[in-house]
Amino acid sequence: MRKFNPKGDQSKKNYYKDRFFIPEETPKSSANESDFKDDLDALEGVQILNSYVEFNTLVLYVEPAQNLAALRALKGAGYEILCELSGVDFTEARGGIEVFYQLLDIKRARRARLKCFVPNESFLQSAAGIYKSANWAERELYDMMGVWIENHPNLARLIMPDDWFGHPLLKSYPLQGDEFAKWYEVDKIFGVGARERIGEENRNSAF
Repeated sequence: MRKFNPKGDQSKKNYYKDRFFIPEETPKSSANESDFKDDLDALEGVQILNSYVEFNTLVLYVEPAQNLAALRALKGAGYEILCELSGVDFTEARGGIEVFYQLLDIKRARRARLKCFVPNESFLQSAAGIYKSANWAERELYDMMGVWIENHPNLARLIMPDDWFGHPLLKSYPLQGDEFAKWYEVDKIFGVGARERIGEENRNSAF
């Protein structure tokens, strides 16, 4: 039986081996011919690379340099809540991270998703001055995926220790990371020889 090698770069491997597998395409419709047309009009002056409606959500693509201008325009149009801010690792395929902002207009019950592609070793401007919830979300984006956020009030790791090496949500991150993590502080502070005496770290957040 073929053994699985956890040390390989899994981002270079296909999840599906079946040569006949074709991923299902989600239905998309024109944003200009939808109820979201007025939201597109509010983005006048912002260069929209692509736009469509998917699952009753307005999806917009902009250049990373225009993320703040687009967010300000969308907030002015009624999207006053930033529900989620994260990214998708396309380092192997495209050389960067696709960052998305999930927005909510609670009065009109509308959702919008703003996307921008951030190449490796590039900066993205902080949206913390527009949405307060972006503060910790951007710290997590930096901590977990390595996206550098410029003009953030406190760009420090949020989950991992300050001196941690690497970003755990990247597909290239070693799969044995958790095994190393449970001994990380013990090894760094007391040495490997103290493992038996101290025991592994408790990583259960409910403890």
